Amino acid sequence: MKRDLSAAHLEAFLEMMIAERGAADNTIESYQRDLTEIANFLIDRNSSLTRATSDDIKAYLKQMSDQGYAASSQSRHLSSMKQFYRFLHDEGILDDDPTGIIDAPKSELKLPKTLSEDEVGQLLDLAEAQTKTAKTDKELIAKTRFRALLELLYATGMRVSELVALPAGVLKRNEPFLIIRGKGNKERLVPISEAAKAALADYVSAVEAHNAKQKAQEQSPFLFPANSKNGFLARQVFARELKSIASQAGIDTDKVSPHVLRHAFASHLLSNGADLRAVQELLGHSDISTTQIYTHVLDERLKKLVNEHHPLAKTHKKFD
Repeated sequence: MKRDLSAAHLEAFLEMMIAERGAADNTIESYQRDLTEIANFLIDRNSSLTRATSDDIKAYLKQMSDQGYAASSQSRHLSSMKQFYRFLHDEGILDDDPTGIIDAPKSELKLPKTLSEDEVGQLLDLAEAQTKTAKTDKELIAKTRFRALLELLYATGMRVSELVALPAGVLKRNEPFLIIRGKGNKERLVPISEAAKAALADYVSAVEAHNAKQKAQEQSPFLFPANSKNGFLARQVFARELKSIASQAGIDTDKVSPHVLRHAFASHLLSNGADLRAVQELLGHSDISTTQIYTHVLDERLKKLVNEHHPLAKTHKKFD
C-alpha cells in the first residue's frame, strides 16, 4: 500500500507560499488551519488530503453548510483547497485536482458595517480628552497610545495587523505619508493627517520621557511595543480598548471594531468625492473587485449628484 504523505505535502505547500509568494504569517496560519480541519474531516471518511475525491470535498462543504457556516467561510476553505491541490498538480504529485469542478457557494452581498462621521468624531474627541486625565506615566503612555492608534487607523485605513506592527521609524520627519508593508510583503504609501501626526508625536514624547526617567537602554524596533510573542501590541488589546471607549461615548459596541473603522475610512472618502481606484490603493486591495463592496456609497453619491444638479430634477420625479 502506498504511504500517504499528506502532512509532508502540506508542509511543502506552506513553505512554497512563504518562499515564492511572500505570504504573510496570518495567511499561512489561515491556510494551515483550514487544511488541517479538512484533513481531520477526511480521516473520518477513511481518506486524506492526497486521496480526496470531489465527492469528499463536496461532503465537507455540505457539512460546513449544515453546521451553519456562512457561504463566505465555505468559500475561504474551498479557496485554500484549490490553492493546495493546484500546487500538488503543478508539482506532479497528483494527476487530478478534486476541487477543479467545484464552484464556490454563492453568498448574499452584505454591506460592511461602518460608523458615521459624527460617531468617529465622538471617538476621536473622547480619546483626546482622556489623555488629559492621565495621572501616571504608565497611564499617559496607555492613553496617548490608544489615541495614536485610533487617529492612525482612521487617517490611513490600515489593516489592524499592519497598524500594531508598525516599525518605530515609520514616520520620518516632515514626510506627509507612511510606508506600509501589507499582505504579501507589498509596500504602499498612505497619507497621514496632521491630527494623526500630532497624536503620534504626543505618544512618542510620553514614551521617550518615561524611558529617560527609567534610563532604558534597549529600544524596541516597533512603534507600539509590548511583552508579547511578536514583540508588539496584540490587535485584540486595541480592539478591547476601542469597544471600551465606544461604550463610554454611547455608541453600540456591536458595530465597533478596528475593521469597522477601516470601512469608515473608505466609506467617508468615497462619500466625499474620492475615486474608487484611489481608495483601492490606499486600502492595499490587489483587486478592484474587493473594493467594490463600497459601490453603494458611490451609488448614493451619484443619485444625490443627479437629483441636485440635473436640469430636470426639480420638475420631474427624482431618481431612486
